Amino acid sequence: MNCLQSWPEPIVRVQALSESGIKSIPERYIKPSLQRPNSVKHGDRHFDDSQINIPLIDLQSIYSNDESVRNEALSCISNACRDWGFFQVVNHGVSPELMKQTREMWREFFNLPLELKQEYANSPTTYEGYGSRLGVEKGAKLDWSDYFFLHFMPHSLRNPNKWPALPPSCRELVSEYGENLVKLCGVLMKVLSINLGLQEDQFQNAFGGEEIGACLRVNFYPKCPQPDLTLGLSPHSDPGGMTLLLPDENVAGLQVRRGDNWITVKPVPNAFIVNIGDQIQVLSNAIYKSVEHRVIVNSEKDRVSLAFFYNPKSDLLIEPMKEFVTRNRPALYPPMTYDEYRLYIRTKGPCGKAQVESLTSSP
Repeated sequence: MNCLQSWPEPIVRVQALSESGIKSIPERYIKPSLQRPNSVKHGDRHFDDSQINIPLIDLQSIYSNDESVRNEALSCISNACRDWGFFQVVNHGVSPELMKQTREMWREFFNLPLELKQEYANSPTTYEGYGSRLGVEKGAKLDWSDYFFLHFMPHSLRNPNKWPALPPSCRELVSEYGENLVKLCGVLMKVLSINLGLQEDQFQNAFGGEEIGACLRVNFYPKCPQPDLTLGLSPHSDPGGMTLLLPDENVAGLQVRRGDNWITVKPVPNAFIVNIGDQIQVLSNAIYKSVEHRVIVNSEKDRVSLAFFYNPKSDLLIEPMKEFVTRNRPALYPPMTYDEYRLYIRTKGPCGKAQVESLTSSP
């Protein structure tokens, strides 16, 4: 993959900035006025999202013996994929204890001394390791966050020696957590296929069957003295297939675009937040849509979240499935491998939905 071998400028750890006691944030982190959390470009300045949330699905219902309960759950997921691009799932089969232990272990990692974390400093060649920026454009505006990124699938890319040795439970927890989430993603892929009138394994097969890609990005959003001027993560849609997010249970931060407004997601205890990525939008010929989202920060508390990305086999051509291409609805996107596709965000960083929209073919 044609990426830079090193970052264009010295890396500054946002957590170190935050803990230094600064009262104002450096210019590099100050967003243009229309991109700031409280700016209003088209939306309602008095919009109140306190009573609005993304759909909540009890995933156990898809196994119900009652056909009406089963169909209702499938319908709710279908509507969420078409209308929101996001939903939360509970009773998903992953142990709440494992979820909590994994999140708290990563919180411990980010609280280790900087020199221990620096042993895992990443580069833009693979992004794997301890990082503080996305994109390699010199002078770009930066987000108020640090992260740890690791490959989980395929097995040929999984290298636990690149995962933190501290805390001592890290490698074992990451392995168990990853295996559980791969299994859950497989269930959700079947649901998405069935809801589109396909055989249950068709989406999975379009991703490469068992040869899928999966990776984990653990986000750390430090306290910020001027949260109204910056973002923890700039607006973007996820370039991959599907994302399972384990949010911080104490502090909200994820916002999802809904029309011209931003909805702050209210995490439900022991739930995963699921969102559709660009590759599923392409495969479904835009029946299912990836949706722009961003992360806000605050001045009182740090936040930790775990984003698990479930992606197609990286060298497989992804294009609209023939079942969704008709004379009246031609293929909206050209064939492209995921390796080619993700080069855009790895070069430019988060850019709204500019990438997938730039590919759209005019009917």
